[in-house]
Amino acid sequence: MTNNIHKQIFAERSQQPQTRIKAIKEVEKHLSGRTLVTFFTSFEHPVEIDDDDCDMLQSILQHIDLSKGLALMIDSPGGNGLAAERLVQTCRTYSSTQDYWAIVPARAKSAASIVCMGASKILMAGPSELGPIDPQIIRKEGSTWRQFSAYSLVSSYDKLFASAVRAKGNLEPFLQQLQKFDVRDINHYRDLIKLSEDIAIKILKSGIMSTKSVANIRRDIGIFLDPHQGTITHARSINHQDAKKCGLIVQEFDVHSEFWAAVYELYARCKQFVDSNSASKCIESGDDAFYARVPSQNPAER
Repeated sequence: MTNNIHKQIFAERSQQPQTRIKAIKEVEKHLSGRTLVTFFTSFEHPVEIDDDDCDMLQSILQHIDLSKGLALMIDSPGGNGLAAERLVQTCRTYSSTQDYWAIVPARAKSAASIVCMGASKILMAGPSELGPIDPQIIRKEGSTWRQFSAYSLVSSYDKLFASAVRAKGNLEPFLQQLQKFDVRDINHYRDLIKLSEDIAIKILKSGIMSTKSVANIRRDIGIFLDPHQGTITHARSINHQDAKKCGLIVQEFDVHSEFWAAVYELYARCKQFVDSNSASKCIESGDDAFYARVPSQNPAER
């Protein structure tokens, strides 16, 4: 019997690239010749998918054999929608098959879900999670950083404003609460929500949903666009069954299968690396690697 993978990782202490190369090769055995690249950003450190990631990814893709296609294993809490759009285009362009598969070992949320939407196929198991793509706003309140859904901020403002309009008599309580909002911020959040929706629809229209109308795509992926259509909160999971109902092409794997055992080992190793103090982002292939250091402060937005 082999040792628990987490015990092995702990024993290794220093997570250098060579500790993951064998795990990458094990997953590649099941990918019909496609070359595997891992894309991990930390859930522990305040990082997000951003434009620099596209440059990191290209530095890897330029030097590997993609003649039989690309498979991208992605695990991330999300980030910038425009960066996700660039990542999709980069993956499609560098892959000789003009498409890529997305492997979701655990959580590909928010902008990471957008990257998965650009794939021709998403490989998932029971524990795999996608998530709503409404932008997340990280704001500093006093000495504490707090994360809010752009959708919930806009919705709260609209409901409060509507209540103030309908109110008769004393408006002071409503005005006091409305003063906590800056209408410029609210308008900015509205734009971010529209942008995220537009990016997702265009990616799907240029990929697996090319035969569908924009209106039908918007309807089909409603659970990703509006938390009130199912998830209620941004953090809630959209599983493989929900993703299929939306029209995404999903291949489900048994968690006890040989393939998923290899996927989980690689996931565990990569996650430990980006959640440690060694790095906050990790993009790797079996031949090359690129990392980002742990940041010193929180981002302004996700």
